[in-house]
Amino acid sequence: MRPSILRRLLRHVAPTAALALVAAMLGTTGAPPAAAAGGLQQVTGFGSNPGNLQMYEYAPASLPANAPLVVALHGCTQTANDYYTNSGWPKYADLWGFAVVFPQTTAANNALSCFGWFDPAEDGRGRGEAASIVQMVEYAKQRYGSDGRRVYVTGLSAGGGMTADLLAAYPDVFAGGSVASGLPAQCATSQAGASGCQTGPQKLTPAQWGDKVRAAHPGYAGPWPRVAIWQGSADYTVYPANATALRDQWTDVWGIGQTPSATDGLPGGTTRSVYDDASGNPAVVTYSVSGMGHGLAVSPGSGAEQCGTTAAYFLNAICSTYHTGVFWGLDRDVPGGGEQLPAPSGLHVTDVAADRVSLAWDAVAGADSYAVHRDGAGVAATAGTTYTDTGLTAGTAYRYTVTAVDGSGTPGTASPRVTATTTGGAPARCFTATNYAQVAAGRAHTTGGYVYADGSDQDMGLYNVFVTHTLRESPAGYFVVADTGCAA
Repeated sequence: MRPSILRRLLRHVAPTAALALVAAMLGTTGAPPAAAAGGLQQVTGFGSNPGNLQMYEYAPASLPANAPLVVALHGCTQTANDYYTNSGWPKYADLWGFAVVFPQTTAANNALSCFGWFDPAEDGRGRGEAASIVQMVEYAKQRYGSDGRRVYVTGLSAGGGMTADLLAAYPDVFAGGSVASGLPAQCATSQAGASGCQTGPQKLTPAQWGDKVRAAHPGYAGPWPRVAIWQGSADYTVYPANATALRDQWTDVWGIGQTPSATDGLPGGTTRSVYDDASGNPAVVTYSVSGMGHGLAVSPGSGAEQCGTTAAYFLNAICSTYHTGVFWGLDRDVPGGGEQLPAPSGLHVTDVAADRVSLAWDAVAGADSYAVHRDGAGVAATAGTTYTDTGLTAGTAYRYTVTAVDGSGTPGTASPRVTATTTGGAPARCFTATNYAQVAAGRAHTTGGYVYADGSDQDMGLYNVFVTHTLRESPAGYFVVADTGCAA
């Protein structure tokens, strides 16, 4: 449904009916909740359950103690089994060794089985559905001996909105989160406010968005969760402005700016922008999938970086689950039955050119080989302590880590990261024009009547011919607002 049509419908329905229309657009249109199947198991008696939720879980065989734990939240009208079947989380639970909790809400809570991300009685600390989900976490930690320092939460659409609320209300419980086609924390606090968040959240400053997180657990001073944000550029159900607001919110909470530390391209037309903390580690990462509509990005197949099944609102683009897991470090926690090898020391860049980067590091006793990661993704396995990464793009920054791998194939701790920038590349270009002309030229896009720069998603104001900005392009296809100066 187009947003203009939705707005006309909402004018003629009661608030509760309006919420149902909003909720319908925040999830899939599927069957009502059904019994889980396959390896997914229902758990009862996990706590007092003030939010009246159902708990399902999946754990691989021989799960080691102190493994991570992931909580995965479905969208409206979906079930825990839908998310288990299509999202790809079971694949990486088996591969990397962790348990997954799949909470499920039902029509008894909401006519369309939406998590109550917009309801203060459901999404606040110690309240309703949020409290029930944390009870599931505590139950799973006891059941599996999970590491309480490595509990993560992810969700799609309405589940993404609840994910952001959980990260704000329980930063002491969740080490990281991933919001897919979702809403910023505390975007809406009423049924009437839900629709406005979908099509365009309030025009708040990063500090104002950050204050909503800080108010959710007053007095908490950190550490804060590390947050991944997934968004399709053609999502007209939960508009891309929500991803910008999420980025502003969590970078402010971390006390870092809204200019990315690094930007690169991934499969499926995906642009990844990384925002580092003060120690140089990724704190917030945005993934903008070009041309993708409303849903969770999956990439069916048997490859290491492929996952999931296409279905309604599970869209073939890129395996978001793989990249989210790598961002959280789940790929470094694979079960090995023994003590992990230490991180290689001395990782450094020995040479750079327009299309390659050469690396070297110190040997690790007991290592059978070494795994090289570029920007969080594995690129090579080598028996030696040097590696040359080829086929790179000129004038681009790449970030590398190396892990030692023992004879059983178990990777150890990742090395400190180094950054290398290839030489050459086209010089930056600058374009000064009205917002209307910038959009027409393909340098920016419009959402909810506002214009955002392609790549950086920086807010440029209203979509008309009376607002003019200068955009700087570097690298190709990535634009930032440069009104104060644009050296090419």
